[in-house]
Amino acid sequence: MIRWLRKSVTYIAPLVILFAVIAFRGLDPGAVLEDMRLKIFDYYQRFQPREYTPVPVRIVDLDDESLEKVGQWPWPRTLIAEMVANLAIAGAKVTAFDIVFAEPDRTSPKQVVPLWPETPELEAVKAAVMSLPDHDELLGEYIGEAKNVVTGFVLTGDKLVRAPVRKATYALGGVAPPPGVVSRYTGAVANLAVIEKNAAGNGSFNLVPEKDGIVRRVPLVLCLQEDGKECNFGRDYYATLAGEALRVAQGARTNIIKASGASGETSYGANTGINNIKIGRTEVPTDYKGQIWVHFTRDAPERYIPAWKILANEFDPKMVEDNIVFIGTSASGLKDLRASPINPAMAGVDAHVNAVEQVLLGHYLQRPDWADGAELAFMLVIGIMIVVLLRFAGAGWSAGLTAVAVAAAAAACWYAYTNMRFLVDPVTPGIAVLATYMSGTLINYIRTEAEKKQVRGAFAQYLSPALVEQLAKEPDRLQLGGETKNMTFLFCDVRGFTTISEQFKTNPQGLTRLMNRFLTPLTDVILARQGTIDKYMGDCIMAFWNAPLDVPLHPKPACESALTMFEEIAKLNVDLEAEAKAENRPFFAINIGIGLNSGDVVVGNMGSTQRFDYSVLGDAVNLASRLEGQSKTYGVDVVIGDTTNSVARDSYATIELDMIAVKGKKEAVRIHALLGRKAVLDSPEFKDFHARHTAMLVDYRAQKWEACATAMAELRILRPHLYGLYDLYDERIADYRDNPPGENWDGVFKATSK
Repeated sequence: MIRWLRKSVTYIAPLVILFAVIAFRGLDPGAVLEDMRLKIFDYYQRFQPREYTPVPVRIVDLDDESLEKVGQWPWPRTLIAEMVANLAIAGAKVTAFDIVFAEPDRTSPKQVVPLWPETPELEAVKAAVMSLPDHDELLGEYIGEAKNVVTGFVLTGDKLVRAPVRKATYALGGVAPPPGVVSRYTGAVANLAVIEKNAAGNGSFNLVPEKDGIVRRVPLVLCLQEDGKECNFGRDYYATLAGEALRVAQGARTNIIKASGASGETSYGANTGINNIKIGRTEVPTDYKGQIWVHFTRDAPERYIPAWKILANEFDPKMVEDNIVFIGTSASGLKDLRASPINPAMAGVDAHVNAVEQVLLGHYLQRPDWADGAELAFMLVIGIMIVVLLRFAGAGWSAGLTAVAVAAAAAACWYAYTNMRFLVDPVTPGIAVLATYMSGTLINYIRTEAEKKQVRGAFAQYLSPALVEQLAKEPDRLQLGGETKNMTFLFCDVRGFTTISEQFKTNPQGLTRLMNRFLTPLTDVILARQGTIDKYMGDCIMAFWNAPLDVPLHPKPACESALTMFEEIAKLNVDLEAEAKAENRPFFAINIGIGLNSGDVVVGNMGSTQRFDYSVLGDAVNLASRLEGQSKTYGVDVVIGDTTNSVARDSYATIELDMIAVKGKKEAVRIHALLGRKAVLDSPEFKDFHARHTAMLVDYRAQKWEACATAMAELRILRPHLYGLYDLYDERIADYRDNPPGENWDGVFKATSK
């Protein structure tokens, strides 16, 4: 018996492993294999997404451009009504809102007038304004006149306050769906009744992501049941936005649900719930929960029309005529971004639109009923064949069968996806086959080695050379030191940060959020132009170029970054001013100064043996920091060193500022101001200004004070924003008149502050 067991373990153990994997697949604790299967389906779509085919579906996009042109969200309902009217006039078949209007419009007369002061002078004005139409009622009227609008609502897990109006009815095309199949919610955020009542359709725009947060399926039906009971088919079922858009487009009233079985998804995922939903004349195959697998396309700009163009009537009506038009948002600030298999930040409305496009095209991605059975059969047949080959033909033939079987399964699943749009999983069967082969091979190896050990009486084990190699290399990665490189450095600091922070003395979290808003766009600017962020020091940024990767002509991207950073600050100040005005508090603009310098430094791992950072060390770095401090002294935005200027001056407009010995240094350096890009440099006005400014500096260093003063008066007219620079020189000249610098003066100014 012992001898038989020793010989039989080679194929008994692999069979145990095979059936264990099959059992694990059936139980799937923690849905580990389900997650793996979904990831594989994601890779299918990434490698070959659905090719965009033009169909009559469009997105009116509340994008960042629209918010910039029209104003921050929410917009007055009068603008929304105007949008509905313009789309209706253009011939839109359906207008569907991926937006809920749950609160009264704060710009309506009855919302605004009570906020006005109680004064006799305003009584007549109040009465006149109160007689104007309510914005929400106006939107409701426009929706009713359009006769093709689908409003949207959100289902939640909270307590129900008011149920949305159900526009679609449901009928059965067979047995009722099993209890608990459709995703259930207990609460809702519904539209105002005055808006909702005249809509042709009303659908939930809930997306039900998988537990990893990725949206792969769009529901066509959901359940709202507040009492914790099972969902009643006729009473508790609600249509979704995609389904309502399709229903209204076809002029239908009733959706027909076809289902089978008496329970939800089995352990093997067979469809024993809803099979399909008939919307109008179209039968849509679904999974057992009534969801459609979405076959996503890559971004298709032709789908989109910016919302501002609809409001301004600056769009081609043919883009809208006879189209199903969804109104949604891709603006990052409105936080309707979701993850899809091919896009980590997809606009939520894209999922609904992709689903509707598929229905119109008859293009369905499905997990077929036979998929689980086919995967199970593959595991059993190939697994048993491998066990037999291991027993009678050895590991070589078994390895060949395993490799061929896994490759064939992967190819067959890919073919099923690309040619039939079926989602079949090659990974779990592949794992079962590989586990069977590897366990059998391992056990056979152990048994063989055990027999050899008995014959020889000894057995030696060795450490893996690959592991030794890895461990030997690891200390080299932790060595301190670096290399000498020519680099460009940027220091950026906020002007008047103490004043700004003072308004947040009781709200340090608010100051933190402000700094994050400040640092994020500036960081993006630097990284987008091949820079490396060295560190953040409170309100200061230190960055460098030409390490760890080489950057040719590195002073130029550094200069471009500096100019772009001021453009980003200008945008941020616009937003901050609007927020301050809305919150009725003082506005303090964020202003920055930047210093740039280039030179040779040591770059590498700096620190102690316990902890270090990748950083730089050298005189050129210190000078860059000092130049940033001098930007305030000279009244300019960006001060650059002479080496930086020597490379950048053929592409950027610069002027010499001074010869200065910065604090802490005896040697004088020539410093310059960065004023603009190539277009400024090549302009006749700048060339004239540059020549006059250079001549002024020559007079200054020759101690020709009168000529210098006359020149600066003219320069102020040419460049008014440089008044601080010329005021500085006026002060120096006044001092030099009283205290002449002497005949041997070299024009160097010794700075007394950083």
